[in-house]
Amino acid sequence: MQFKYYAYDLAFRHPFTISRGTKTHQPTLIVELEHRGIKGYGEAPAISYYHIPVEKMIADLEAKRPLIERYALTDPERYWHYLHHLLPENSFLVCALDMAAWDIAGKLRQQPLYDIWKLDPAAGPMTDYTIGIDTMDKMVAKMQEMPWPIYKIKLGGPDDIAIMRSLRQHTNAVFRVDANAGWTLEQALEIIPVLKELNVEFVEQPLAKEDWAGMKVLFQQSPLPLIADESCVQETDVEKCRGHFHGINIKLTKCSGITPARRMITAARGWGMKVMVGSMNESSVGSAAIAHLLPYLDYVDMDGPLLLKEDLATGVAFDLGKVQIPRRPGLGIDYTGLYQKV
Repeated sequence: MQFKYYAYDLAFRHPFTISRGTKTHQPTLIVELEHRGIKGYGEAPAISYYHIPVEKMIADLEAKRPLIERYALTDPERYWHYLHHLLPENSFLVCALDMAAWDIAGKLRQQPLYDIWKLDPAAGPMTDYTIGIDTMDKMVAKMQEMPWPIYKIKLGGPDDIAIMRSLRQHTNAVFRVDANAGWTLEQALEIIPVLKELNVEFVEQPLAKEDWAGMKVLFQQSPLPLIADESCVQETDVEKCRGHFHGINIKLTKCSGITPARRMITAARGWGMKVMVGSMNESSVGSAAIAHLLPYLDYVDMDGPLLLKEDLATGVAFDLGKVQIPRRPGLGIDYTGLYQKV
């Protein structure tokens, strides 16, 4: 195999704020693998609080280039195991390479990934659209700018209840709340009952990821389902979430790709938990990988292409929450690379 890579700094339509801070751009790395003349694509957004910048991904790619390129690709799952041991400290990069390998595998077989996995592409949930933390007026304006059946509302500030009451006055859409670990147990016990009155569907990561004792109490008392995000990064975290969360939110980038994500889905189902796959603000390259997993899921948050000013690929489309992906081999996308490379 051979590979190339392309780094981008993707601008958001609006500054994107969560409880940890604000950003105006999303750095991301696109990896292009080529095998027997067939090209596959994968994506890994860089997230500052996981300390894996694009520069580290590129450095690791170059350092391991001979070992990555000499592998004879026959099965993407076996390739993932090889990469997992080759790059044990860089799950983001492993994700991009794993995604590209699955894209090639589908193209070699002339099948979309959902066909390989024997899934019905028409099945699966609608995606939500994320409203980042802002002033109440701006959050209402963002919602009105993008009429949508499901909104994911970012919270974790001093005015959370007032914000939710204000937003509810403007729509009957389904609300989901993501606190991004921004509450204490006492705050969560106060806020969540109010959210239930406002017809919120579930709450994602209410407490700090290490606060397992607090989550045990909240799990027993919460009137709404609780979904793990920061507390469920890799496969070994799934069982830990049992009895603390009602479901898990899998991020392909954090767990290191499609291959482990499918195993995490199976594990969560075995523990009776709901399953969601979430966005790390991927372009349509990474979002296409999520789209093929939809029939496995209860919930999905794959609005990255909608939050960005422009996209890096074509193929994924959205119709008021319904995700559309063409019946084409592999990921089903055409990589366009609209942005000037960093």
